[in-house]
Amino acid sequence: MNVTALDDLEAALKAERDALSGSDVEALLVSTEAKLKALRAAEAAPLAADDAPRVQALAQYNRENGLLLARRRRAVAFALGQLGRTEPTGYDPRGQRAGAGYSRPIAVA
Repeated sequence: MNVTALDDLEAALKAERDALSGSDVEALLVSTEAKLKALRAAEAAPLAADDAPRVQALAQYNRENGLLLARRRRAVAFALGQLGRTEPTGYDPRGQRAGAGYSRPIAVA
């Protein structure tokens, strides 16, 4: 595999981790776009036998970033719930977003 493609993917994953750790939404959007671009380039390149351990390490790094993102999302959902905001709970049988549950106003003017 092209080493540059794996280097780009690693750099994008590290930038994504930094954005998640620093709660920087703009940096997260930029790093996610860079990650997807680097991933497409890496997938297009042929895989060499000695690339497998590095690809596995990058996959693990990506899973760890996913866990950080899930944790952040739960924290935001909890905070919004405490403020009285709710998200749709899921999808109805037709595949449409289900209506939001009970929502209490944050304040009354």
